[in-house]
Amino acid sequence: MTTQDELRPTLTTESGAPVADNQNTETAGTGGPALIQDQLLFEKLAHFNRERIPERVVHARGAGAYGTFTVTADVTPWTRAAFLSEVGKQTETFLRFSTVAGNLGAADAVRDPRGFALKFYTEQGNYDLVGNNTPVFFIKDAIKFPDFIHTQKRDPYSGSQEADNVWDFWGLSPESTHQVTWLFGDRGIPASYRHLDGFGSHTYQWQNEAGEHFWVKYHFKTDQGIKNLTQAEANKLAGEDPDSHQRDLREAIERGEFPTWTVSVQIMPAADAATYRFNPFDLTKVWPHADYPLVEFGTLELNRNPDNVFAEVEQSVFSPAHFVPGIGPSPDKMLQGRLFAYADAHRYRVGINADHLPVNRPHATEARTNGRDGHLYDGRHGRQKNYEPNSFGGPVQTGRPLWSAVPVTGTTGNHEAPSHAEDDDFVQAGNLYRLMDDGAKQRLIENLSGFIAKVSADRDDIVERAIENFRKADADYGRRLEDAVRELRKQK
Repeated sequence: MTTQDELRPTLTTESGAPVADNQNTETAGTGGPALIQDQLLFEKLAHFNRERIPERVVHARGAGAYGTFTVTADVTPWTRAAFLSEVGKQTETFLRFSTVAGNLGAADAVRDPRGFALKFYTEQGNYDLVGNNTPVFFIKDAIKFPDFIHTQKRDPYSGSQEADNVWDFWGLSPESTHQVTWLFGDRGIPASYRHLDGFGSHTYQWQNEAGEHFWVKYHFKTDQGIKNLTQAEANKLAGEDPDSHQRDLREAIERGEFPTWTVSVQIMPAADAATYRFNPFDLTKVWPHADYPLVEFGTLELNRNPDNVFAEVEQSVFSPAHFVPGIGPSPDKMLQGRLFAYADAHRYRVGINADHLPVNRPHATEARTNGRDGHLYDGRHGRQKNYEPNSFGGPVQTGRPLWSAVPVTGTTGNHEAPSHAEDDDFVQAGNLYRLMDDGAKQRLIENLSGFIAKVSADRDDIVERAIENFRKADADYGRRLEDAVRELRKQK
């Protein structure tokens, strides 16, 4: 070994034994077959075979960064969450961006919602806020989520995403009209992760020290400005640089150009919910700002890249069930399903001890549970008892719920959501269309018609159902879309 080599650490096996030769397999004589006693060879190959875990069924393609959330306004009249308790208080965060439908190897520059999953490492435990770059979603009940995602993924026969499946489901699910209008509009393909807004999307509960509760919606407005790609620009970028958005985020932080978002919340007094003109817990609808204006209360800055993408981005786990005192769920039926589904997905993908990994465990406090053992358990509890109550000094409950109880009435059953005076699947989609200028409307029609026209030639019924939903949202919207699809299908 050279003097320089002597200064370097020694390569070892997984068990810590020094490696004598990492260049040549041990063989029976020169040029002979490999020996099973070469445990370094088998250890390396076995580890390599297991270097991947099952990718996320949705949100598989992602990028992430650490950052800092800073409180900029007093929100203690509405919540007792400790990390929001005083102006100027800072909390470490980890934010994972993602596309929804694509697999792990898909391109970034595609027409797809962007996941916006934010972990706050608070002194009362981790708080996960799992949202998107859109304020609404395609469906309003979690029981339809597997069906919806199956239409966006590869068909079991063809192995490809099929326009027939997508538009058949959307046409039969008029509640999707609002989100589809968002997706095929100008904001459907963000230019980068730094140039998009984030939303909690769901309705959540805030509770103050007096025990009063409020319904809230989160908004993260990019301070870099909104920037988007046209379909032609995205097609080119996706082919030239599939990692475009991940690369842009990483390199911006490396340059010290830390992206920031202004964080606001809409606040609805609890008593308003029952008589509001539409169901405030419906994920396919927004709350108009004229009714509930934005209350600015914080700034989010991303300022540190992960050192290892697999360990910190792929193995990061988020669950909307990870609340802290003063914040809780709402009766939003999509949220209610996700309270179970997200955590369960990560138990399957990463393992029962996923929350023990550095990126997932609390950073500002300590997790104290009676859960033990399982895959990759690290023995952190030592000799502590694993049951409660016990008389050995183990952790005890506080007796104070994290959020307010919500009164319920009626009988159990598979109920539709309660109807409000202006509940409608089309009004807000039409409003969004009418807000667009002529250029934006034309691009929306081009984006939608190009995809609808791909429906099989013998399935005009699927096409008509799809167009009818947009016609109900706005007559001009439906007419222009119908004309555009007709012309494209003539050319097939």
